[in-house]
Amino acid sequence: MEEKIEIGTIGLGLMGSSIATCILAAGHKVTSVVKSLDEMAPAKERVLGYLKEMQEEGLLSSDPAELVNDLTITDALKDLSTMPVIIESVYEDPITKKQIYAELERYVQPDAIIGSNTSAIPVSILQADLKHPERLLGVHWAEPAHITRFMEIICGDKTKLANAEKVKVLAESWGKEPSVLRKDIRGFITNRIMYAMIREAFHLVEKGYATYEDVDRSLRNDLGAWITFAGPFRFMDLTGIQAYATVMEELFPELDNSAGVPVSMKQLVTAGAQGVRNAQGFYPYSKASAEEWEKCFSRFSFDIRKLAEKYPGDIGDQIDNADNATKE
Repeated sequence: MEEKIEIGTIGLGLMGSSIATCILAAGHKVTSVVKSLDEMAPAKERVLGYLKEMQEEGLLSSDPAELVNDLTITDALKDLSTMPVIIESVYEDPITKKQIYAELERYVQPDAIIGSNTSAIPVSILQADLKHPERLLGVHWAEPAHITRFMEIICGDKTKLANAEKVKVLAESWGKEPSVLRKDIRGFITNRIMYAMIREAFHLVEKGYATYEDVDRSLRNDLGAWITFAGPFRFMDLTGIQAYATVMEELFPELDNSAGVPVSMKQLVTAGAQGVRNAQGFYPYSKASAEEWEKCFSRFSFDIRKLAEKYPGDIGDQIDNADNATKE
């Protein structure tokens, strides 16, 4: 069996810990850099808890206690000097990220690949001033990163496409189904589409057409019933293309196109709402109900992953390839 490369990560917050868990579960040794070694004990405990969850859900056959021993935590970026791939997951702030890359480039090999876990920052901005901008790319994970199959790999203006392809192959070995963006654009694929949907959802509520509950209920029982099986283009193939063109002609001109943050969102942020994290959001929560929603979301994420694995996104390609092989 080919020996797995060691992976470096930067940041062990909630998302960083989830990313490290995913990579450990795939059999890699991981060295993670944190700002302070005071983070070591809680981070290891968090990662161990995630690994135990994966084992309980049947997504991990290895012993979590043994896997967590493959995690080395340090506060020195120079300890990543031998890593061929490094995944950074710190605050969504370009200045902070670029400061890390500038120091990191002093230690790592010229061909080491650096991936930034960003959900919206254009990669081309992060590449500016790097000695080797061709090695930097975006690696957009979804939370919880150790459960979801989602990943977007984003090329900046100077990214070498071969590096993106290498990370794609690597991510597939982590249980992901990654998409590659060959051109840089703010928000990438899923966030651009999701935020367009969220903007229209706010419009419907703030103009009095529906309540938060109404919007959530409709999307949960329609979009939520098929989006795990197929993306929008496959879904249109499955349900009839012509009808969508007819609806587009009438509906597109009437969709909300506001550029500003919705009023009700501003009000919630001003009030300090953080959703279930502080039991204050679009819905009312007690501390107990907020905690239960978080637990349910984790269980749901495991269930959805198992369901998605029963219906692979490349099912048609598998059949076509088998047919071609038979003809040959």
